[in-house]
Amino acid sequence: MGTKLLLAIFAPALLVVLFTRVTYSRFIAMLLTIALIAASSYKGYVGSWLIIIVDAASLTLGLWFANRYMKQNNEKMRGVS
Repeated sequence: MGTKLLLAIFAPALLVVLFTRVTYSRFIAMLLTIALIAASSYKGYVGSWLIIIVDAASLTLGLWFANRYMKQNNEKMRGVS
């Protein structure tokens, strides 16, 4: 339970930020992360509702970081042009 909780805290947030950097789309990054979480829960890797709630909170935090990244990236691009 401890390892699953630790992964639930960090993995979704990191995945959203990583996918945002790769795809340059917060929406696509969020969908990819949700798909990975759904696949892992379908396979039985999610043990309890606590893990699902922590996954959702981490996903929200990762989306917030991705929004900040995209905003900073857009400001830099506008400053260069």
